[in-house]
Amino acid sequence: MGRINVKSVIVGGLVAGLVLNVIDYLVYGMWLGPDLNAALQSAGKKSADSLIPLFVLLDFIYGIVMVYIYAAIRPRFGAGPGTAVHAGLIVWIIAALLHAVGEAPFGLLPMWLYTIGTLVGLVEFPLAAVAGAKFYREV
Repeated sequence: MGRINVKSVIVGGLVAGLVLNVIDYLVYGMWLGPDLNAALQSAGKKSADSLIPLFVLLDFIYGIVMVYIYAAIRPRFGAGPGTAVHAGLIVWIIAALLHAVGEAPFGLLPMWLYTIGTLVGLVEFPLAAVAGAKFYREV
Protein backbone atom coordinates (compact mmCIF):
# COMPACT_ATOMS: atom_id res chain seq x y z
CA MET A 1 0.00 0.00 0.00
CA GLY A 2 1.52 3.28 -1.15
CA ARG A 3 1.45 6.76 0.26
CA ILE A 4 -1.30 9.23 -0.57
CA ASN A 5 -0.28 11.67 -3.29
CA VAL A 6 -1.07 14.98 -1.55
CA LYS A 7 -0.53 17.09 -4.67
CA SER A 8 -2.95 14.91 -6.57
CA VAL A 9 -5.47 15.09 -3.70
CA ILE A 10 -5.34 18.89 -3.82
CA VAL A 11 -5.72 19.06 -7.61
CA GLY A 12 -8.60 16.58 -7.60
CA GLY A 13 -10.09 18.27 -4.55
CA LEU A 14 -10.08 21.65 -6.28
CA VAL A 15 -11.86 20.10 -9.26
CA ALA A 16 -14.43 18.53 -6.92
CA GLY A 17 -14.80 21.86 -5.12
CA LEU A 18 -15.39 23.62 -8.42
CA VAL A 19 -18.18 21.16 -9.24
CA LEU A 20 -19.74 21.77 -5.81
CA ASN A 21 -19.50 25.54 -6.24
CA VAL A 22 -21.14 25.50 -9.67
CA ILE A 23 -24.02 23.34 -8.45
CA ASP A 24 -24.41 25.40 -5.27
CA TYR A 25 -24.49 28.62 -7.30
CA LEU A 26 -27.26 27.21 -9.48
CA VAL A 27 -29.25 25.78 -6.57
CA TYR A 28 -28.72 28.33 -3.80
CA GLY A 29 -27.86 31.39 -5.88
CA MET A 30 -30.35 31.11 -8.70
CA TRP A 31 -33.12 28.73 -7.62
CA LEU A 32 -33.47 28.80 -3.82
CA GLY A 33 -31.64 32.05 -3.04
CA PRO A 34 -34.71 34.30 -2.74
CA ASP A 35 -36.56 31.77 -0.56
CA LEU A 36 -33.50 31.19 1.62
CA ASN A 37 -32.94 34.92 2.13
CA ALA A 38 -36.64 35.50 2.86
CA ALA A 39 -36.58 32.74 5.49
CA LEU A 40 -33.45 34.18 7.08
CA GLN A 41 -34.94 37.69 7.08
CA SER A 42 -38.12 36.45 8.75
CA ALA A 43 -35.93 34.83 11.43
CA GLY A 44 -34.19 38.17 11.98
CA LYS A 45 -30.92 37.04 10.40
CA LYS A 46 -28.85 38.76 7.72
CA SER A 47 -28.86 37.64 4.10
CA ALA A 48 -26.90 34.53 3.17
CA ASP A 49 -25.25 36.60 0.41
CA SER A 50 -22.75 37.98 2.91
CA LEU A 51 -21.56 34.42 3.60
CA ILE A 52 -20.82 33.47 -0.02
CA PRO A 53 -17.01 33.61 0.42
CA LEU A 54 -17.30 31.18 3.35
CA PHE A 55 -19.50 28.79 1.35
CA VAL A 56 -17.10 28.90 -1.62
CA LEU A 57 -14.20 28.05 0.69
CA LEU A 58 -16.18 25.25 2.36
CA ASP A 59 -16.98 23.67 -1.01
CA PHE A 60 -13.27 23.55 -1.87
CA ILE A 61 -12.50 22.05 1.55
CA TYR A 62 -15.26 19.45 1.06
CA GLY A 63 -13.77 18.64 -2.36
CA ILE A 64 -10.28 18.11 -0.95
CA VAL A 65 -11.64 15.97 1.90
CA MET A 66 -13.64 13.82 -0.56
CA VAL A 67 -10.62 13.15 -2.76
CA TYR A 68 -8.50 12.44 0.32
CA ILE A 69 -11.08 9.90 1.51
CA TYR A 70 -11.16 8.45 -2.01
CA ALA A 71 -7.37 8.05 -1.93
CA ALA A 72 -7.53 6.49 1.53
CA ILE A 73 -10.22 3.90 0.71
CA ARG A 74 -9.01 3.18 -2.81
CA PRO A 75 -6.67 0.31 -1.78
CA ARG A 76 -9.61 -1.49 -0.16
CA PHE A 77 -12.38 -0.71 -2.68
CA GLY A 78 -10.34 -0.29 -5.87
CA ALA A 79 -9.88 2.70 -8.12
CA GLY A 80 -12.82 4.09 -10.01
CA PRO A 81 -16.10 5.93 -9.83
CA GLY A 82 -17.77 3.47 -7.44
CA THR A 83 -15.16 4.16 -4.79
CA ALA A 84 -15.43 7.90 -5.47
CA VAL A 85 -19.20 7.69 -4.93
CA HIS A 86 -18.52 6.03 -1.55
CA ALA A 87 -16.19 8.92 -0.61
CA GLY A 88 -18.80 11.46 -1.72
CA LEU A 89 -21.51 9.74 0.31
CA ILE A 90 -19.31 9.74 3.41
CA VAL A 91 -18.82 13.50 3.14
CA TRP A 92 -22.54 13.99 2.32
CA ILE A 93 -23.53 12.15 5.51
CA ILE A 94 -21.22 14.28 7.64
CA ALA A 95 -21.56 17.66 5.92
CA ALA A 96 -25.16 17.68 4.68
CA LEU A 97 -27.34 15.00 6.24
CA LEU A 98 -26.16 15.25 9.85
CA HIS A 99 -26.02 19.03 9.62
CA ALA A 100 -29.63 19.22 8.42
CA VAL A 101 -30.84 16.70 11.01
CA GLY A 102 -29.08 18.64 13.76
CA GLU A 103 -30.17 22.12 12.67
CA ALA A 104 -33.71 21.54 11.37
CA PRO A 105 -35.32 21.11 14.82
CA PHE A 106 -34.37 24.72 15.63
CA GLY A 107 -36.81 25.86 12.93
CA LEU A 108 -34.47 28.50 11.52
CA LEU A 109 -35.47 27.55 7.97
CA PRO A 110 -38.57 25.86 6.56
CA MET A 111 -38.26 22.07 6.49
CA TRP A 112 -38.63 22.00 2.69
CA LEU A 113 -35.38 24.00 2.34
CA TYR A 114 -33.52 21.46 4.48
CA THR A 115 -35.06 18.61 2.49
CA ILE A 116 -34.17 20.05 -0.91
CA GLY A 117 -30.67 20.97 0.23
CA THR A 118 -30.06 17.49 1.61
CA LEU A 119 -31.36 15.81 -1.56
CA VAL A 120 -29.29 18.09 -3.80
CA GLY A 121 -26.26 17.19 -1.69
CA LEU A 122 -27.02 13.50 -2.16
CA VAL A 123 -26.45 14.03 -5.87
CA GLU A 124 -23.78 16.74 -5.90
CA PHE A 125 -21.33 15.25 -3.38
CA PRO A 126 -20.91 11.88 -5.17
CA LEU A 127 -20.85 13.64 -8.56
CA ALA A 128 -18.13 16.02 -7.39
CA ALA A 129 -16.17 13.15 -5.84
CA VAL A 130 -16.21 11.26 -9.14
CA ALA A 131 -15.00 14.38 -10.99
CA GLY A 132 -12.22 14.97 -8.47
CA ALA A 133 -11.18 11.30 -8.36
CA LYS A 134 -10.47 11.41 -12.11
CA PHE A 135 -7.52 13.67 -11.27
CA TYR A 136 -6.11 11.51 -8.46
CA ARG A 137 -2.99 9.51 -9.27
CA GLU A 138 -0.98 7.29 -6.91
CA VAL A 139 2.57 8.33 -6.06
